[in-house]
Amino acid sequence: MFAEISPKITRPGRTFSFLTLLLLGTLSALAQQTSPGSGPKADAVVAADGSGQYQTVQAAINASPQTSTAAKPWTIFIKPGIYKELIYIQREKRFLHLLGSDAEKTVLTFNLYASLPGPDGKPMGTFRTPSVTVDADDFSADGVTFENSAGAVGQALAIRIDGDRTVFRHCRFVGYQDTILTNQGRHYYQQCEIRGAVDFIFGAGTDFFDACTIHCVGNGYITAASTPQEQPFGYVFSHCTITADPAVKRMFLGRPWRPYASVTYLNTSMPECIALEGWNNWGKPENELTMRNAEFASTGPGARPESRAKWVHQLTASDAAAITAEKVLGDWVQGRHTK
Repeated sequence: MFAEISPKITRPGRTFSFLTLLLLGTLSALAQQTSPGSGPKADAVVAADGSGQYQTVQAAINASPQTSTAAKPWTIFIKPGIYKELIYIQREKRFLHLLGSDAEKTVLTFNLYASLPGPDGKPMGTFRTPSVTVDADDFSADGVTFENSAGAVGQALAIRIDGDRTVFRHCRFVGYQDTILTNQGRHYYQQCEIRGAVDFIFGAGTDFFDACTIHCVGNGYITAASTPQEQPFGYVFSHCTITADPAVKRMFLGRPWRPYASVTYLNTSMPECIALEGWNNWGKPENELTMRNAEFASTGPGARPESRAKWVHQLTASDAAAITAEKVLGDWVQGRHTK
């Protein structure tokens, strides 16, 4: 068809048809899309400066297909920049992968907080504040910061996760109170940084934190789990490092948002500011009978097993060895934590 309506274009030593030029142009455009500058291959590129296919992350998510699979996820490469937008990853957008080249320079941020008046004039509440909401299963991200920049103004979520089988690598989660809500599902984090002060990792999800940095920016509580009674694991921190700003004087490893909260620290380095008792019962002594808190081989000046609250379990080596990513999250994570 193209050959019939387009004459051939002749260059010294070569003859090109219009169809050939069109094909070469298409391939060139695709190459630019899948290899943006020095960036990795991707299905879509977001750039705040207009050099990508999309200027907002949400626009790229909205344009992604609903047919992605584990073998062929849909990758959105986000060029360095600060993207101030509310982001929602829809339930039907499975196997979506957000990829940044540098988490420090690729920031997804917003600044809603619980006491902020909503459209009806009433406080919007905790659960309407996340900068990013993940409703889809099989979501993953690498090299991206998820931030709520509201500061010390009460509950202000950087991310809410409702999907199952999510994976985060080399990501940063930045907030103050309630930084990460793991509302439900199973989630794996590798070499990530989570920052906050009060209950900044909270919810009913099952989460495995592998070699992550947990940074405390104010006095408070690292976790506030609401693990259901029938769920064997809540939060597991394995070979993590807890750090703190110099002004932080007293930090608890966790308190129970619900009675059967389950939180375990394995081979984790702890700073001086960790409270001697380690854990808090949220003002309810009856929680001490049900909450499931455990440690194994904690190190650093904040690791004082002899001073921990009486309801905290000090695990044996064999107990700890059995708590693997596969045991906590299921077989779907096999291979994903070795990259």
